[in-house]
Amino acid sequence: MKLGQMLLKAGLLDQEQLAGALDHQKSEGGRLGYNLVKMGLISEDKLNDYLARQNRIEAVNIDSIDIPQDVLNLVSAKLALRYEVVPVEKEGRRLVLAMADPQNLFTIDDLRFSLGMEIEPHICASSMIQRALHKFYGATDAIIPVEDIERENELASELDATEDELIVGDEAFFSLIQEEEEEEEEDYSVDLSDSPVVKLVNSVIADAVKRGASDIHFEPFEKFIRIRYRIDGVLHEIMRPSRKYRRALASRLKILGDMNIAEHNIPQDGRTKVRVGDRFVDMRISSLPTLFGEKLEVRLLDRTSAQLNLDILGFEEESLYKFRRGIKRPYGIVLVTGPTGSGKTTTLYSALTELNDVGVNILTAENPVEFNLESINQVQVNEGVGLTFAKALRAFLRQDPDIIMVGEIRDQETSEIAIRAALTGHLVLSTAHTNDAPSTINRLVDMGIEPFMLSTSLICVCSQRLIRKVCENCKTQVSVPREALVDAGIDPDRFKDTVFFEGTGCSKCNQTGYKGRMGLYEVMDIDDEMRGLIDNDANSIEIEKAALRKGMVNLREAALRKLEIGATTLDEVIRETVSNV
Repeated sequence: MKLGQMLLKAGLLDQEQLAGALDHQKSEGGRLGYNLVKMGLISEDKLNDYLARQNRIEAVNIDSIDIPQDVLNLVSAKLALRYEVVPVEKEGRRLVLAMADPQNLFTIDDLRFSLGMEIEPHICASSMIQRALHKFYGATDAIIPVEDIERENELASELDATEDELIVGDEAFFSLIQEEEEEEEEDYSVDLSDSPVVKLVNSVIADAVKRGASDIHFEPFEKFIRIRYRIDGVLHEIMRPSRKYRRALASRLKILGDMNIAEHNIPQDGRTKVRVGDRFVDMRISSLPTLFGEKLEVRLLDRTSAQLNLDILGFEEESLYKFRRGIKRPYGIVLVTGPTGSGKTTTLYSALTELNDVGVNILTAENPVEFNLESINQVQVNEGVGLTFAKALRAFLRQDPDIIMVGEIRDQETSEIAIRAALTGHLVLSTAHTNDAPSTINRLVDMGIEPFMLSTSLICVCSQRLIRKVCENCKTQVSVPREALVDAGIDPDRFKDTVFFEGTGCSKCNQTGYKGRMGLYEVMDIDDEMRGLIDNDANSIEIEKAALRKGMVNLREAALRKLEIGATTLDEVIRETVSNV
C-alpha cells in the first residue's frame, strides 16, 4: 500500500490534505513524507512508524541516538550526500545505515561495493536524514548534484533494458569484442564501453585484484545474482545484482574468455590476460549450467605478485632442507600433495625456478598452465584433442629431458609413465590429491602401481596446506583458555608462556582480521626403512609412525610453530589441521 493510502486509512490525513501534499510535492520536489512533515500534517516519529510498516523494515530515529565518530567516518560526505544515508552502527562487517529509501537495491549494492561491508538498511524520515547530514557532514542541503542525478537516471534506464537488448542490440558491446581480438592485453583502468554490464564486470574484476582475491564467483539464484570473492582462502559476499542481468553478465565473461556465448547447457572453460593499472593478471574462466542460469567462476592469477621462492613460502627449516635435497637428486619422483587450492602449483613452480639453468632441459605438462616460466618448455594439456598427461609424458621422453613436471598424477597410465621416466634417469615432479604425506603411498598403490616400483623411484613426498596470517595492522593480544587448547588436542603446558594474537578487523584486511597466507609443510623422506615398509604393503598409520620417529614435522606441528610465534590464530590451526591425539 502507498504511504498516502496508509495514512488515509489510519485517519491521520483526509483526502484534501493528501491532495494538497501531492501538489506541494509536484511543485517543490522531494518525497511525499518530507512534504507532509514540512506542511505540519504529520510528525517525524509518526512518519517513521508508517514508513517502517510500508517497507516492512526497521525504523531508526537518528535525532535521539548518539552516533560514534568512528562510525560516521566509515562513510564519506560525498557518499552520504549522494545516497542520502547516515551510518548508525557497526558490528564486525555489518553496517547499519539510516536511509530514506531502503528499497533502492542499486544504492545498497553500490554502497556495499564501495565500503566493502554488509549493509543493513533502516528506514528514516528524509527530513531527519537531511538534518543529520547538515550536523555531521556540514552539508547545507542533502540534494544530489544534478549531474549525478542525470548520470544515475541514464544508468538506470540502461539497466532497465531487456537482456536481449544488452546482448544483441548494444553495438558498443560488440565493438568491444573486435577490440579484444586485436589487443593482447586489456586495460581495466580505462572505461572501455558505455554498457553498464561491461562496467560492472570491469569494476568487479579490478576491485577483486585490488583486494587480493584469488577467485570471483558469479552465482545466479531465483531472485538475485550473488557475487563473491575468495580472499585468503575464504569466500566473502560482495553484492547482489538483480537476476535479470544473469545472461548479460555470463555473456560478457564468456566473451572475455573466448567461449561460446550461444551455448548455455554444457560447461565451458576459457582464459584471457588483462591489465589492471600496472598489474598483469591471467584469468581462467569456467561456466557451469545451474538451475537458474550459468554460474561463472573466475580464477585470478596475478603475475606481478607471484613469489616463486622456496625460502618465503613458509617451510620449517628441517622440512625445507629435506625438500631441497629431494629436488636436487638427479633422478626419481618428488610428489607435492594436498587439496585443491593449497598452493601445490606455487611450490612446484618455486622448485622449478630454483632448478632452472641453461644446462638443464625442463619440460612441464599442465592443465592449465598457470604462469609462464622463463626458459622452461611448458605444454598445455588438452584432452579435447587427445593431448592427455600420459601422451605428453610419452612425447617428453623423446625430447631429451632432464627434469619433467607433470601437473597431476591422476590415473594408472600417467603414474606408470612417470615412474618409468624416473627409473630411466629423469627427475619427475608432480602433484596428487591426498590428505597427508603418508597416505600418498597407499593412494598410489590403490591406483595400480606396484609397491616395488614405487619404493624404487620415490624420493620424497611433501604435503601442504595454506593457513591465514594475522593482520599486522590490527593484531591484538588475546587470552586463550586452557580448556580451548585441551579441546583442540594441544598440550596447554607447551603454550603456557605463549602470547596469542587475533586481528580485530580493519580496512587493510577487509574487516576479517587476517591478511595473506603462508604454507604448512610436512616432508617425508623415503629412505631404506621406508622402502621396506612400502614393499611390505604397510598401511598409512605404520608409515606415519616411522616418518615421525625419523623427525618428520607433520602439518599440525608446523601449524603449532606458527601459532607459537604469533603468526596465526588458534582458530586457523584447528580449521586447517587435524589433531594426532
